[in-house]
Amino acid sequence: MIPMLEEVLRMLIADGTPNAVIGMAHRGRLSVIAHVVNSPYGEILEEFEAAHRRGEAGGDDDVTGDVKYHHGATGVYSAPNGKSIAVTLAHNPSHLEAVDPVVEGQTRALQTDRSRNVPAVDARKAAPILIHGDAAFTGQGIISEVFNLQSLPGYATGGTLHLIANNQVGFTTDVRDSRSTRYASDLAKGFDVPIVHVNADDVDACIGAVHLAVDFRRRFGRDVLIDLVGYRRSGHNEQDEPAYTQPLMYEKIKAHPTARELFANKLVAQGVVTADQANAMVEQATARLAEEYKRVKSERGAGMLEKIALAPAPPAVALEPIDKARLLAWSDALVAVPDGFKINRKLVTQFERRKATITQKNLVDWGMAEGLAFASLLASGVPVRLTGQDTERGTFSHRHAVLHDPSSNATYVPLQHVDGARASFEIFNSPLSEYACVGFEYGYAAEVPAALVLWEAQFGDFVNGAQIVIDQFIAAGQAKWGQTSRLTLLLPHGYEGQGPEHSSARLERFLQLAAEGNLRVAYPSTAGNYFHLLRLQAGMPNPVPLVVMTPKSLLRLEVASGDLDDMASGSFKPIVDDPRAIDTSSVERIVLCSGKIYYDLTASERYAALKKTAIVRIELLSPMPGEAINAMLDSYPNAKRLVWVQEEPKNMGARAYVRRRLIERMRRPLDIDYIGRSYRASPSEGYPGAHAVEQERVIEAALTE
Repeated sequence: MIPMLEEVLRMLIADGTPNAVIGMAHRGRLSVIAHVVNSPYGEILEEFEAAHRRGEAGGDDDVTGDVKYHHGATGVYSAPNGKSIAVTLAHNPSHLEAVDPVVEGQTRALQTDRSRNVPAVDARKAAPILIHGDAAFTGQGIISEVFNLQSLPGYATGGTLHLIANNQVGFTTDVRDSRSTRYASDLAKGFDVPIVHVNADDVDACIGAVHLAVDFRRRFGRDVLIDLVGYRRSGHNEQDEPAYTQPLMYEKIKAHPTARELFANKLVAQGVVTADQANAMVEQATARLAEEYKRVKSERGAGMLEKIALAPAPPAVALEPIDKARLLAWSDALVAVPDGFKINRKLVTQFERRKATITQKNLVDWGMAEGLAFASLLASGVPVRLTGQDTERGTFSHRHAVLHDPSSNATYVPLQHVDGARASFEIFNSPLSEYACVGFEYGYAAEVPAALVLWEAQFGDFVNGAQIVIDQFIAAGQAKWGQTSRLTLLLPHGYEGQGPEHSSARLERFLQLAAEGNLRVAYPSTAGNYFHLLRLQAGMPNPVPLVVMTPKSLLRLEVASGDLDDMASGSFKPIVDDPRAIDTSSVERIVLCSGKIYYDLTASERYAALKKTAIVRIELLSPMPGEAINAMLDSYPNAKRLVWVQEEPKNMGARAYVRRRLIERMRRPLDIDYIGRSYRASPSEGYPGAHAVEQERVIEAALTE
């Protein structure tokens, strides 16, 4: 496999390709780092020693880090002609194929010119290489999702070289127990790509397979698959005994010469080298490795985790100041089309209503607020990429970022034509995938931490299809590998009686994952605060993923609109105090809530009769705005109780997280009560009538003084 990868890089160098991105699981990873990424032996060996020293030292003040064979690496591979290519081996957890879409996203980012309004993608700027296990290729559904991306406009990377490192056994599972197809590669038959089977013992044939694959990519810009049929000489790891489960196979393997021995014998037979020369090469390589190990044992260098701790943060983006005049100009541009371009009549009415609301009431709805945030970022030179399910229109027909002419089906993207834009805006409807698509956007965002990259779920509930990417990359990537991004997840959330699969984005899961500043989790209740949140996310000096609980029923609710003056001169509010002119000294009870339920509370007839209760919204849940909450509590000197109110069941939503954080951070201890649904196995009621009854009970209890 190593000579094959080197040959791929040499061919890419000949094409003038400056970057290659590799994704692979664990077996052979250190060899790839040493010989393909071209990291020095000493640097790799130092990580073994550094890990050992950290284990002896104990303590908990080091960064978390990850095991050696999950770490990625970057380096430069030089060809014999003196030319070179930058090589990145992506970080990868033990979820073997989870890295595949991440590599595709990183590659697409390297291929994209974001300096103009409409991004330009050049597949010659980078090439992706994915190394799969034979059992994983068949068994992991992410393979199918990634293959489906190969020719889609928003995801294509000019063809990926797939290489199955086929050892003919998955861990200890025989082929007959792991797949229903004849070949490990048969899944790829459904995607119209060439499949080449080659014997790993035949080095010349392996190099020939590489030439065919790279030539095919050059000519057609599509994926190619090489099934490298070999074996593993050791077990699943260095300590494993493979003869326990495959005794006959491993009797044959013990008696079988290695690939190096076979190739050396061939060269000796051809008179290219002598047997003594071949043996001397082995001795020299072994001596070089031993010398490096001896040096590392005697010296103290920086291990991988120390490098992560010292890695500088990417430079912050300086956002240009905005004023009301610019917002008004952009609001006009976002509903304008060129001469001769027609749009749907219903959309004309919707756009006219948006403009009238702005001019007559100074209010901006959710979709327009988002568009204005994007326009302001483009004017500051911040690239924006937005993808997801129904994202161009918006699941709830609220965005309409891509306009269609009903007579010609031509399209027009207003945000690619706003005045003063200094960066690209790209938007794509995704395939019906969460796992691969979220992984792709994570890879893209990690490669370009200065960009604002967003992925939107059709309904927030569906994001759980990407839970592996969330757990392993988005939440833990910085702690494990020092990998940062501004990836932003937009997850429609809120209980409107639509049933268990259209209510909850599982807010509790993200809050449970929040620690050490790894995630921002927000549940904004107004379009204006959402506008400021997006700008804050793009301009924060430390890139951190953001999870936003976005609305459904609030998208056109006037009281949830953004005030244009506040958008021009204000900033993001982590908490929003009760807006009523009430006597703060008379307040004995503070209702805390987040998001949509605030409007259910204030729409109730009981709300106007409240005398001793204030309703406060927490808009930023992670990191919990402790100082702002304490300042709010100080403004109610006679408050005796806090009440957390939510739509979600007691074992879901933000309740447990908020309660713990309040107990830890409140300067003035107060009792914290809970009002909401009881413990439930399912997120919500399945029938609108049952939902309405339960929702009314929650609201009535919350507003009873």
